[in-house]
Amino acid sequence: MNRRGFLKFAAGGTVGLVASPIIWNTLYDAVYWSQNWGWIPRVPRGDSTYMRTISKLCPSGTGIRVRLVDGQPVRALSDPDNPLSRGALTALAAAETQLMVSPARLKEPLRRTPDGALVAISWEEAEKLLREKLAEAGGSTACISGDPTSTVNELLSSLVESRGSADFYFMPDDEQAALAAWSAMGGMGRLGYDVDNSDFILAIGANMLESWGTVARNRRNFSAGRPAGQEARVKFAYAGPVQNNTAAGADWWLPCRDGMEMELALGIAHLLIKAGHAVPSAGLDDFKALAGEYTPEKVAALTGVDAGRLAEVAKALAGAEKPLVLVGSALGAGGGAGAVMAGIAVNMLLGRVGAEGGLVNLPFPTPVVTGASDYRTVVNRNLIAWSQSVASGETEAPRVLLIYDANPLYSLPSDSGMEEVFTRSGFKVAMASFLSESCARCDLVLPAAMGLERFDDCYTPYGSGEVSWCISHPLVKPFYNSRPMGEVLISLAKELGVETGVKDMPGLLYKKAYSLGANFRKMVESGAVFQKKASGAFSVPVYNTDAIRTALTLKKEAAPLSLAPVVVLGMGTAQTGIPPFATKIITEYQLAGHSSVAQMNAATADKLGVRKGARVTVGNGKVKVPALVDIFEGVLPDAVALSAGLGHTAFDEFSRNKGSNIMTLTSITREPGTGLPVWSSAGVSVDKA
Repeated sequence: MNRRGFLKFAAGGTVGLVASPIIWNTLYDAVYWSQNWGWIPRVPRGDSTYMRTISKLCPSGTGIRVRLVDGQPVRALSDPDNPLSRGALTALAAAETQLMVSPARLKEPLRRTPDGALVAISWEEAEKLLREKLAEAGGSTACISGDPTSTVNELLSSLVESRGSADFYFMPDDEQAALAAWSAMGGMGRLGYDVDNSDFILAIGANMLESWGTVARNRRNFSAGRPAGQEARVKFAYAGPVQNNTAAGADWWLPCRDGMEMELALGIAHLLIKAGHAVPSAGLDDFKALAGEYTPEKVAALTGVDAGRLAEVAKALAGAEKPLVLVGSALGAGGGAGAVMAGIAVNMLLGRVGAEGGLVNLPFPTPVVTGASDYRTVVNRNLIAWSQSVASGETEAPRVLLIYDANPLYSLPSDSGMEEVFTRSGFKVAMASFLSESCARCDLVLPAAMGLERFDDCYTPYGSGEVSWCISHPLVKPFYNSRPMGEVLISLAKELGVETGVKDMPGLLYKKAYSLGANFRKMVESGAVFQKKASGAFSVPVYNTDAIRTALTLKKEAAPLSLAPVVVLGMGTAQTGIPPFATKIITEYQLAGHSSVAQMNAATADKLGVRKGARVTVGNGKVKVPALVDIFEGVLPDAVALSAGLGHTAFDEFSRNKGSNIMTLTSITREPGTGLPVWSSAGVSVDKA
């Protein structure tokens, strides 16, 4: 079996493993309780009970069943009754109970002393200090949230806006580009994807089995659509520069140069129109003219995708009953709206807008907290524009900066201006469960209760095909001296005289349930999920060719090589670091000792004069990071693949000083037309060390 065959087998096995509750739980149980680390709790004795809830660590809110022994959570299992994840379990969700006792867990409030040290203080001192600083700051207050699915955001935005500030931001993700694209093409709600009912999915740049959308649900659809020993009911094609897990499991891998997703989509459109697939709508003639310029030969030269291979995928796409094209970025953030617009246009040609298994228009949630910003407003706010404005001196740094469940110093490019924001902000407050790089730079750190220790929720993650709402409820008292941040914020708002309209988190979630028509008590008691196949109002979609043409004028960075990021969800997120047990799934193709591994194909290695195991540096003209070379033919020529999620300087021994953070190699440009910050495509060079 060659390496491509092995990878396809391994990827299929991995997806099946993660989607199989029996095998995964057996392995997880063995791994969990077989270690000798001193911080691992001993197996308690007593009766076992099982409670349904969701994982707040997993970005897509994976449904889990938690086994409790004598009232203590001992492991997270898959939940086959959860209608969203349907028995799929991501490695991060499986680590939910383990990370409750992680060495990186924040155990008590910390305050920075004049000598720069973070020292423990009481909650009473911490709350008093925060209250005083916010009162002094007034409108000079800003907040960054890393969890866009939580209604806690409404408390945060209400608190910030009551001070007279509009500086409440979400961390960048793929939905910001998607919302800009959908709005430009005539959509008036959130862009949704009915992945569940599609029979052919073309993912352009969207690593749907690791970092794009509702990963657990995507994996379950992948597994269910390809039953063992039977003909596949769902076909998958993936376009990207490296054969990652999504590419290895797909029926077609289109090895596309990074940053050429828009051109590839236009090449598909060209072939579809030529074959007579062009559902009419306003602007079709102009779009036909644009797509006509992107012949298979031109697209092959631009993207690196073989013209015959492109035609084969376009034919399969057109021949499917319910095809769906989705576009995203390898990192889950930093992509432009232009490629998404081109992908929407391909769906329009096939008549897949508003159709089962196609693109759907989802409504925005209605705020239930008094004074809270609406979701659309927050998604449209540009964090990078604000942080760069602070860095340039055009905007004054806030006197108080709140960081909620986010790690911007690690997960944003070096030229985002975030370093200057942290340096110049008067008083920085982190609300987190783990000691991240951003927490380590704050003046006050508040230890947040984790998902199994608090009331929280998950509303319709990006990538969903319907409205969904899940509740996380406490199964155990908060470990250590942590507290639920929602309760802390409600109390803080009351003491500052801010009217939120809620008294506690259960009351807030009850209001949310009422606004949706959901049964709050039933959801808490049984772990039920609220679902509604609703489409928000939208006008007839249009082929906005002018917007696509404008986005095409983005200048691509000239560099000897392109960076191909590889994301594996099991290696954690910027907020969690690498879960201790996840070190077992990090391969020699990602990390060798303490060095990142730079994968490239043999032709690229020959051009550079390096061999497997050679020590090199990968740089962008400003920053260089060390790496070891590995030869892999699943990387495009003139590209170098590096794993994301490494290079932490905080958390614990399982995360610190392991490899390099690839975000240091990226830099920001602005997309013409939308003005969105774009960094998903990066040019690099490789030199012998």
